[in-house]
Amino acid sequence: MFQVLAEDSTTNARLGKLTTPHGEIETPIFMPVGTQGTVKTLHPDELLELGSQIILGNTYHLYLRPGEEVMKQMGGLHRFADWDKPILTDSGGFQVWSLAKIRKITEEGAWFNNHLNGARMLLSPEKSMEIQAGLGSDIAMLFDECPPYPCDFEYALKSQELTTRWGQRCKDWVEKHKPRSGDGRQMHFGIVQGSSFADLREKSAKELVELDFDGYAIGGVSVGEPELEMFRAIENAEPHLPKNKPRYAMGLGTPPQMLEMISKGIDMFDCVMPTRVARHGQAFTLDGKINLKNEKFKFDESPICEEICHPHVSRFSKAYLRHLFKAGEFLALRLISFHNLYFFLEVMSQARAAIAKGEFEAYKEKFTARYEAGEQNK
Repeated sequence: MFQVLAEDSTTNARLGKLTTPHGEIETPIFMPVGTQGTVKTLHPDELLELGSQIILGNTYHLYLRPGEEVMKQMGGLHRFADWDKPILTDSGGFQVWSLAKIRKITEEGAWFNNHLNGARMLLSPEKSMEIQAGLGSDIAMLFDECPPYPCDFEYALKSQELTTRWGQRCKDWVEKHKPRSGDGRQMHFGIVQGSSFADLREKSAKELVELDFDGYAIGGVSVGEPELEMFRAIENAEPHLPKNKPRYAMGLGTPPQMLEMISKGIDMFDCVMPTRVARHGQAFTLDGKINLKNEKFKFDESPICEEICHPHVSRFSKAYLRHLFKAGEFLALRLISFHNLYFFLEVMSQARAAIAKGEFEAYKEKFTARYEAGEQNK
């Protein structure tokens, strides 16, 4: 169940509450990515400490390793990973795009030579739903095809229509098997496709809404397109999605991008960026990203970010963190990953507070102006 608690008067931003079998989620929300059943370098208790309300798991990767039988015997992903808050699982559809060189798409589903041992496998709409039922996630994404960017209209149309047909097959499987998560019903989100074509985004949204899912994601964004095209994809889909259902922009983005998406009516986000860039020494601040490996931080006694920095990290100087990276110490990866996720989650918390006060547009403009100025001055 999703409730809209407040709406911004000058944008489409909204404050919401999504109730799942494993707890409530305040929106707008950023969801840390735990592809293999873990958010890289972090303990579950640390995720709780930094304020994570929900994390992601990946159907394709967990299907290959540890596998369906292990997941079933271990009682699903919540018990296996010792995480009793909500989990969303991707359908595996993103791998249809990212593993394009080793897959073939048919009406039946996506055929892969899997990346672990090269074995031939089929991931179909029904199989994706079956795997996610075994994982026991609170929110399961429908199986879709994510088209590449750029692509021509004919390809995008075939892809969009295939996604709708696969959506119907997912719905049929769910209605027959009635998968559950914990003590409640597993929720299911459709994924709007259509590449950069406005009429296809509208068509996809309307067809999926007709199938009546618990929420709707906008997929096929952040796949190499210019930022303006990404925003247009959201704008072309959002007006055709129901106001009483959550909206999820998949796989993005930077803090300013997320604030812009919130202003366009988006409620949920995920991205591997916070932990991925942390492994390269990059940390988020109100003045943009900084690279802690740079020489200029060698004697810098200040914390990463004066205004947004958890006590877990603020006790350490930039100079010390730089030293850890130069020495190859794993603590560097852990601390910066923790900080970056905290930064993203704190931005979402501040955005929720601004919406509640009717001040979201001013908050977004002030945050974005400072962040982008910092990026340009590097």
